[in-house]
Amino acid sequence: MQRKTREPREKQFEELVIDVKSVVKVTKGGRRRRYSATVVVGDRKGKVGLGIGKANEVPDAIKKAIQDANKKMITIPLIDGRTVAHEAIGYSGAARVIIKPAPAGTGIIAGGSVRAILELAGFRDIVSKSLGARTKINTATAALNALKSIKTPEQVAALRGKTVEEILG
Repeated sequence: MQRKTREPREKQFEELVIDVKSVVKVTKGGRRRRYSATVVVGDRKGKVGLGIGKANEVPDAIKKAIQDANKKMITIPLIDGRTVAHEAIGYSGAARVIIKPAPAGTGIIAGGSVRAILELAGFRDIVSKSLGARTKINTATAALNALKSIKTPEQVAALRGKTVEEILG
């Protein structure tokens, strides 16, 4: 009897671990240690997701976070394949992230977890600023919320019942 060997599928999404934290719960029997992982998953073509996983071991937490990120994948419109259509502000907890379009050749001007999200989403020229909280999870979630609120000129024209030329002036 011949056994089927499955060739490993090539991954369609890149993964980037933003944060791994050790979480300790103190019980009557002593301290119980678990790990929390935050992971960004993206294809560099406009799809990106953020996931959080918790487990007793770090690799298991990362695996769960990747599954969570794949479930929460969103699609973002890229203008000219490099930037956003307009300025957007995203909030999560006390964190606030501002995202602005930038001229060609600027690069990604962002820090920490926001940079990871913008890179894996596929942006090449974009400016961002994090305000408020410094937690990696909240700034990453705020960046995703800002990206969710971005609309293309075509979407705005459809909402207002006008043509794209009327919207752009």
